[in-house]
Amino acid sequence: MGLGLRKENKINIQLDTGELTAAQVRLIKSLNSTLAHVITTEDESEFFDGSAECIRICASLIKQSYFSTELKDNDNIPYADQAIEYSMDALQESITDSKVVTYDN
Repeated sequence: MGLGLRKENKINIQLDTGELTAAQVRLIKSLNSTLAHVITTEDESEFFDGSAECIRICASLIKQSYFSTELKDNDNIPYADQAIEYSMDALQESITDSKVVTYDN
């Protein structure tokens, strides 16, 4: 890793996991770790594979969300699949329009 993280450059992210399953917590930890690796790697294959893995982890979290598994379970509507498709369409539109979304405080 060319950027190297020194102790004073680390951040702590706290989430209330009281309503999350153990699997969801593991996925969030994995996403955090994978994302940190993607944005610091100097290796092309790790960059592309890690980027794809981030998207897969996000999709998995969406499929395991409370809304799609518990709240709307009786509707027989694939809300998670629809949300993922909607997200991918929005992402593709951003890529096509060359829009980079910046979330800066």
